[in-house]
Amino acid sequence: MKEGSTEAPIRHPLDWTNPDFYDEAKIEAEMERIFDICHGCRRCFNLCDSFPILFDMIDDAPTGELDSVDKGEYKSVVDACTLCDMCFLTKCPYVPPHDFDLDFPHLMLRHRAAELKREGGNFTHKQLAKTDRNGKMIAPVANIVNWANDTENKLTRSLMESMLGIDKKAELPEFHSDTFDKRLKKNGAPEVNTQAPAFGKRKAVIYTTCLGNYQNPDIGTAAIEVLAKNGVETEVVYPACCGMPYLEQGDIGQVAKQAEQVSDALMPYVEKGYDVLALTASCGLMLKFEWPLILKDNEKVQALAKATWDIAEYIVDISKKDGLVDGLTKVEGGVSVHHACHARAQNMGPKSAEMLRLIPDTKVTLIERCSGHGGTFGIMKDTKPHADKILKPVLNQAKRAENETICSDCALACKHITQGMREKEIGWGQKGSLHPIEIFAKAYGAL
Repeated sequence: MKEGSTEAPIRHPLDWTNPDFYDEAKIEAEMERIFDICHGCRRCFNLCDSFPILFDMIDDAPTGELDSVDKGEYKSVVDACTLCDMCFLTKCPYVPPHDFDLDFPHLMLRHRAAELKREGGNFTHKQLAKTDRNGKMIAPVANIVNWANDTENKLTRSLMESMLGIDKKAELPEFHSDTFDKRLKKNGAPEVNTQAPAFGKRKAVIYTTCLGNYQNPDIGTAAIEVLAKNGVETEVVYPACCGMPYLEQGDIGQVAKQAEQVSDALMPYVEKGYDVLALTASCGLMLKFEWPLILKDNEKVQALAKATWDIAEYIVDISKKDGLVDGLTKVEGGVSVHHACHARAQNMGPKSAEMLRLIPDTKVTLIERCSGHGGTFGIMKDTKPHADKILKPVLNQAKRAENETICSDCALACKHITQGMREKEIGWGQKGSLHPIEIFAKAYGAL
């Protein structure tokens, strides 16, 4: 056995249908094993708050070792985990194939799954996870809901905090009546540029995602415009959410249902040779990595994972293999690109920054730190202080970059960042909470 692995990490399928997966005594024993290894290493001290909490409770224990820590405190470590995967992918020397076989995020997931089975879950988290139901219900009254969600609306936000536990100071994503689906039906798809170098070589189906459909339809509009300009024939399919909100709660069974529904809808396109494009980093991660670990014997899920691309990853591939059409113009004032954790976890490199560097004469600064948003983690009153603490290094880097625009592979993370910058009175990055593909489309004059 080597002290630290230098081999590429591998991940085991989740054995979530086995009753032992939910056995609390076995989970506690595995937590004790892994926490003791983490205590002896401490490389992850500067990631999420799970590790400082773990190390502090060990250091404050009577013996200064894990053996004297009250096991009732273990849950505080679990609750502080955002499932960003950065410890597994960027820090830990003991992940498989190392003999220690350490997967901290999936252990936290296992604990949450057992807790959900035992206690039934948090009401607010369960309702927020129903993204498709929420999007469809809210779309006709989006203006009213956005009014109620505005942080300036002291009455409604105070009620939401007291009744639902949603921090009244956290900015929430807006909803749109003009969803991406509606836009596409009304306006039709843009005409494909038959003179582009990639024309006739590629065709892609865009998986819109719940955020891209209900809350930020400009992402889908930007993607389809850029692809059409570069000669890519596209179809748009959105059967259901990828299930990431359910994964964060430990509801693995519901994630499996989402995976089966979406893969059934997308596979006919894969069989016809279409590439599958995910518009947000979290959804790309689910399709490429998490679903295959949850449904290891599902051939459709496995095939879909191999066919899936992140939108920025795909544009960069076009530029390298086929060439992009001319017409990109400089983004004035520079761009700071937050490389979201769920994009980093895809092992593809900082493709959004690489894509934006294709824009002539444009200053692009890469920020590779967790924003702390983590789905509901950044908006709930109990966890927002942890999210804001994790955010601080990102704000410091954005301030030093002195760029007028900031964007992220995760539009919700970008919203969290820009709110933090306003609160800290950092004058940069205030041109809007944008996804990189929107900036790229604007550089083409397509938005």
